[in-house]
Amino acid sequence: MLQIVDVLRDRGSRYAVSGGPVQGRAGIEAFLAELKRAKKFAKATHNTWASVLSDEGAVKGDDGEAGAGAVILKMLERAELRDHIVVVTRWYGGVHLGGDRFAHVVTSVRAYLDALAKA
Repeated sequence: MLQIVDVLRDRGSRYAVSGGPVQGRAGIEAFLAELKRAKKFAKATHNTWASVLSDEGAVKGDDGEAGAGAVILKMLERAELRDHIVVVTRWYGGVHLGGDRFAHVVTSVRAYLDALAKA
């Protein structure tokens, strides 16, 4: 599992990004369960995610952050990353970020893809 904690902070909200290879929906569920074993991720406000599975196509989850999964998915499709999950975690800081939250999701996914390319 590749994980980047504290990708950015804005108005009290904090962002992290995690990811790794998965096989099918069962792999996604196992990855999310493993991530949430860490108390800080289990207590996060949102763990939004997306994956493009070779056998099932695109899947995503917003975890209450409407539209965030679609943003992640679009970036994974553009990067042609298959059978890999990317999870953007947000700890809400008490101030609504409006559209900036989508820019922060993009920044988080970009940081992950850059780190993955270097790995």
